[in-house]
Amino acid sequence: MTVGGIILCGGRSSRMGQPKGWLPFGGETMLQRVVRILGEVVNPIVVVAAPEQDLPPLPSDVRIVRDEVEGRGPLQGLAAGLSALEGQADAAFVASCDLPLLTAAFVRCVIAFLEQHEAVVPRVAGRVHPLAAVYHLSVLPHIRAMLTAGEFRLRDLCERIRICYLKAARLVDLDSLRNVNTPEEYNAALANLEPPP
Repeated sequence: MTVGGIILCGGRSSRMGQPKGWLPFGGETMLQRVVRILGEVVNPIVVVAAPEQDLPPLPSDVRIVRDEVEGRGPLQGLAAGLSALEGQADAAFVASCDLPLLTAAFVRCVIAFLEQHEAVVPRVAGRVHPLAAVYHLSVLPHIRAMLTAGEFRLRDLCERIRICYLKAARLVDLDSLRNVNTPEEYNAALANLEPPP
């Protein structure tokens, strides 16, 4: 099975007060860091951005696609990313750009459980993490139907597909799930930064 990667960075970053993808994190931007880490495990990688959104420099083999319609949230971004991978991958690990503590070991762990499922989504302490998860491209028709019907919640997608929820005991590197939405969370993540190899 070929697994690609999708990184969603088209959010408004309203609580952070500035675009999260551009935030410095260990000598690179947060988006560059997530691209680099994901690239250690999967290929190809697609970055999904909002229309007209500026992005930091990325490797030449990273494909950048734009949300067709702005303001529809991560489900629209997931549709754009999966569509871009049609014919190139069977599944995709999907991450938001604000997971600076993501590790390659975590990505491999989640992918390993895909098997007969259409998606593998971590569920830790009662919280579901659909933007640190792997999806088979077979979910794309469900997503397109939902968008056409005006349904935009990732949670609703999870109710329509064959899904495996991973508990903490089956995961490694749980800090991979720490997303950064506020300046306080950003500073806390920086305090946990390990330098790149």
